[in-house]
Amino acid sequence: MNASDCACRDDLQRLLRWEESGGTWRVKHVRRSSLSVALLTCDGGEEMDVITSSDPRLLAHCQERD
Repeated sequence: MNASDCACRDDLQRLLRWEESGGTWRVKHVRRSSLSVALLTCDGGEEMDVITSSDPRLLAHCQERD
């Protein structure tokens, strides 16, 4: 496993932790090789952070929830 594999795995885990904590999210941008996801507060939808990743598992997870 190389460093980019670890970063991608961390991106998916980060989104899953956000969901488990009650936060919401929305896809901001989808590009050919990457995806940007806004992490939103559970109460008002305020954007707290953005995950930009090329992890195909993160893309698949987002597509499943869309």
